Amino acid sequence: MTAPNDLAGFRARLTDLPGPDDAAIAAARARDAQLTKPSGALGRLEELALWYAGWRGDARPRIARPQVAVFAGNHGVVARGVSAFPAAVTAQMVGNFEASGAAVNQLAACFGARVTVRALDLDRPTADFVEGPAMSEEELVAALVTGWEAVDPEADLFVAGEMGIGNTCSAAAIALALEGGEAADWTGRGTGVDAAGLARKTEAVAQGAARIAGEADPLEVLRQLGGREVAAMAGAILAARQHRIPVILDGFICSAAALVLHRAAPGALDHAVAGHLSAEGGHRRLLDALGKAPLLSLGLRLGEGSGAALAIGVLKGALACHSGMATFEEAGVSGG
Repeated sequence: MTAPNDLAGFRARLTDLPGPDDAAIAAARARDAQLTKPSGALGRLEELALWYAGWRGDARPRIARPQVAVFAGNHGVVARGVSAFPAAVTAQMVGNFEASGAAVNQLAACFGARVTVRALDLDRPTADFVEGPAMSEEELVAALVTGWEAVDPEADLFVAGEMGIGNTCSAAAIALALEGGEAADWTGRGTGVDAAGLARKTEAVAQGAARIAGEADPLEVLRQLGGREVAAMAGAILAARQHRIPVILDGFICSAAALVLHRAAPGALDHAVAGHLSAEGGHRRLLDALGKAPLLSLGLRLGEGSGAALAIGVLKGALACHSGMATFEEAGVSGG
């Protein structure tokens, strides 16, 4: 399935979203009722297994080809002193990902996930969104296409991660523009800015969202305030839906990318679960806006897809129980 080549094409895909396989869900539910456990005893693991079975069209599924795609981009707003690290760190960390030296590489390896890396024009940061649009329409489409094409159609689970100095500032501005409230509601310390840096960051978020006040089109909000890697994550999550690949969302930045899809088409994230609750300011509010309950809450705020990669283990555990447990009849246990 090829990527759309313009915004109209992406909008069209958002109005034509495939759904889960109801027959597979029914068969998985029937199997769950016969497993050697009291009904509901595995709590949310049972719900996860049914959810995953529906999207894969398999009543007894396993995860064999999980993919973690890390997208990297640079942001013009960094010149305002909104980050504790310089923009050069983005490219340096891309090299670390490619050398398998980052946290996400280690966590992905624990659960058999392949990590792919896409750097988006790191030598050409987006424009400062306080002063004007972060991206042109052509740049937005290019980033969405990069995300779309990064998804392996043979993957059976997808995680979108990111790296981009300044991208918590962009994500906070997107959240403020789409959800409202105050800039401070959405703005956290990111990479660890001090009090003065947090004040500058909060002001930039407020000014950026105010500049496009009243804009109701989520894709236009993404163009005005987003980063290339944020747009790429949105494109990837949408592509995964078209391939019926279940998605585990990562933290604050990934959730802001997902919010764009959620506001553009209610139900666009039915194929996604929230991997974890980040320690970054505003993430709980974002998950509430998405209607997603996190699988984990460990105080993580690294990004990279690290929290979602760790949550692969939870989903694998759910499917191991669902697909591997004996039924009452098979085990010769009374009560089935």
